Amino acid sequence: MVDRMRRETLPTDRERAMTTDDVVLADRRPPGDPATAPTRVPPRGTPATWARRGGLTALVFGLPILLVFGIFSWWPIISAVVMSFQKTNMTDAAVWVGWDNFAAIFTDPLLPKVIRNTAWFALLALVFGYPVPLVGAVLMSELRRRKGLYSVLAYLPVVVPPVVAVLLWKFFYDPRPQGVFNTILGWVGLGPYSWLNDQAMAMPSLVLEATWAAAGGTVIIYLAALITVPPELYDAAEVDGASVWRKVWHVTMPHLRGVLLITLILQVIGTAQVFLEPFLFTNGGPNHATLTVMLWVYQLAFTSIGNHFGEATALSLLLAVFLAVLSLAYFHLTRSWSES
Repeated sequence: MVDRMRRETLPTDRERAMTTDDVVLADRRPPGDPATAPTRVPPRGTPATWARRGGLTALVFGLPILLVFGIFSWWPIISAVVMSFQKTNMTDAAVWVGWDNFAAIFTDPLLPKVIRNTAWFALLALVFGYPVPLVGAVLMSELRRRKGLYSVLAYLPVVVPPVVAVLLWKFFYDPRPQGVFNTILGWVGLGPYSWLNDQAMAMPSLVLEATWAAAGGTVIIYLAALITVPPELYDAAEVDGASVWRKVWHVTMPHLRGVLLITLILQVIGTAQVFLEPFLFTNGGPNHATLTVMLWVYQLAFTSIGNHFGEATALSLLLAVFLAVLSLAYFHLTRSWSES
C-alpha cells in the first residue's frame, strides 16, 4: 500500500520530460521576451508620479471652477451660519449673541402663521399644480398631429419673465366688476370676487398663477420621459382591449415613477421657498394671509426697523435644515418603491 501511494505521488516520465522541455524553452527565450520578464510592482503614488499622470493638469483646469464654487456657494453659506449667531446691521461691528436670534424667531408670534401660510401654499400647489403638468403631458403624447405646437404653447409661460407674468395676472385679478376674471365669471352669473384682497382667496390666487407659470417646464420633462416608454407596450395594451386610463395607469405611470418622485420633492422644496408671488402680489397681506417664510426673511433683513440680519439668517438656516431632513426622509422612504 505504501509503495503504491509513493508511486502515485512521484512524477511520471512524461511529466519529467514536459518540465525539462519547459526549462529548456525558457532558457532559449530572448532576454526581452515578455514571458520571461519579471512582474513589475507599480510604484507607490508620489507627487511626481501624480503630476506625470495628468493630475496637475486636471487640477489647473479644475481650480477656477473650485474657486468660483467656493466663493459664490460655500462662502455665503459659511457667512450665513456665522451671521445667525451675531447681531449686525452690516455696517457696524458685529456682536456675538449666540442662540438669541433663534430664540427670537421661535418666540415671535408671527412664526405659527408664517408656517401655516407656507404649508398651505405648498399643499395647494401639490394638489392642483402637481397633476396638471402630468395630465397635459399625457394628453399631448396621445396627439397625432401638431404635437410640437402644443408643446410650445405649454412652455410659453416659462419664457415670460416672472415679474411681467405677475403684473399681468395682477391686472387679471382686478377686484372691480370690470376686471378680466370678474367679467368672465359674470357671464355665468358669478362674482365679482375680491381675489387678492380677500384673506380666503388670496393664497389660492397666488397658487393659480404659480401653477400657470411653472407647469410648462415640468410638461417638457414628462414629455421627454414619455419618449422612453416602449411603444410595443401600448400596442399590446390595445390588443388586450385596454382603455386610455388603463394604458396610462399600467404602462405610462410605472415608467414615469422615477421622474415623478424627483419632480415631487423638487416641487415641495420650491413651494417651501416661495417668495416672488407673495412679494409682488400682496407683500404678505391682507393681514399676513400670504406671508411666507422667505418673504418674512426678506422683511426681517431689509424692511424691519433695525435690520435684523441675524434673525433673518437664523430663519433661513432653520428652513434649510428642515428641507434637508425632509429630503433625506423622503428618499429613504421611497427608495424601495423607486427601485422596484
